[in-house]
Amino acid sequence: MEQLDKEIAIRRTFAIVSHPDAGKTTLTEKLLLFGGAIQEAGAVKSNKIKKTTTSDFMEIEKQRGISVATSVMAFEYRDLKINILDTPGHKDFAEDTYRTLTAVDSVIVVIDVAKGVEEQTERLVEVCRMRQTPIIVFINKLDREGLDGFDLLDEIEAKLKLKVTPLSWPAGMGQRFKGVYSMYKKNLVLFRPHSKQTDDVVEISSLDDPALDKHVGEALAAELRHDTEILETVYPAFDREDYLNGKVSPVFFGSAVNNFGVRELLDCFVEIAPPPLPRITEERLVRPNEEVFSGFVFKIHANIDPGTGTGSPSCASVRESLNGIRPIFMCGRPDRCAFPTPLPSWPPKRRSSMKHSPAM
Repeated sequence: MEQLDKEIAIRRTFAIVSHPDAGKTTLTEKLLLFGGAIQEAGAVKSNKIKKTTTSDFMEIEKQRGISVATSVMAFEYRDLKINILDTPGHKDFAEDTYRTLTAVDSVIVVIDVAKGVEEQTERLVEVCRMRQTPIIVFINKLDREGLDGFDLLDEIEAKLKLKVTPLSWPAGMGQRFKGVYSMYKKNLVLFRPHSKQTDDVVEISSLDDPALDKHVGEALAAELRHDTEILETVYPAFDREDYLNGKVSPVFFGSAVNNFGVRELLDCFVEIAPPPLPRITEERLVRPNEEVFSGFVFKIHANIDPGTGTGSPSCASVRESLNGIRPIFMCGRPDRCAFPTPLPSWPPKRRSSMKHSPAM
């Protein structure tokens, strides 16, 4: 039992959701990069980068540059086992995303700084609110011109009905973008376009430190000091219990395509995100540390090549292919979450004439 509790405690399972083209899959790819799961980040749409993203592995996703099905990937970071679910953003595939949201313990919502809160984001966050799922907000594409930071926070609270607490704040935007001040770590992260896996981090004792003027310029330094003073006055200090109860959502700023702000987001996530949580069923509450095996089925991949599996969800994933059908489920027993060997005969073998037909 003690070993089981340890295995459960080191797991974090979350989904990334957004309106189409907010940068959700790009952020997923960069999280995998910083987590060491991949050595080179692919691109959703790029003439220069030929490698496609890890999560968009289906041929239709590669051709259209959109996610049409939830992908499940896993990596280890700071002694934790992270499970990330990249969800479709288009409303045509929303049912897939809704099912995924029932299986995760927390969510990261991606918002385009230029477009603000969009229609599909509102719908997905509403589902998260109903389930009291902890939410982190990542405002993306700071390297482009966009909406004022305070206007974005107001829009998030008004449209998404989330109580926010900014944990980082940008110094400039677009061509004036110099970096982000982390109110969580109390340091300044300088922006370097297209940097690899390292950011220039400047440790400053306070915003009155002259080093701030040196790195971002006097005008932006004065603006950052003024903005931060307002933030600390208007918005509440971050409280992890409120976050875990879905009462407050921390906000981060960055540029996923430039690898910027991603590590800071990931570092905070692993410190505050919840481990696997109990699941409410029709009969009773199922806890993750129960001795008896339990599983939560939230998705079935049909007619997928067994060699293209993308990772494991919360405690384990079933990688075995049952005649072309790949179940993916959450379980309360990571040491037992697998089908027995040899594989069961269900489902029955299809006749050759139905080999390529979709699963019923």
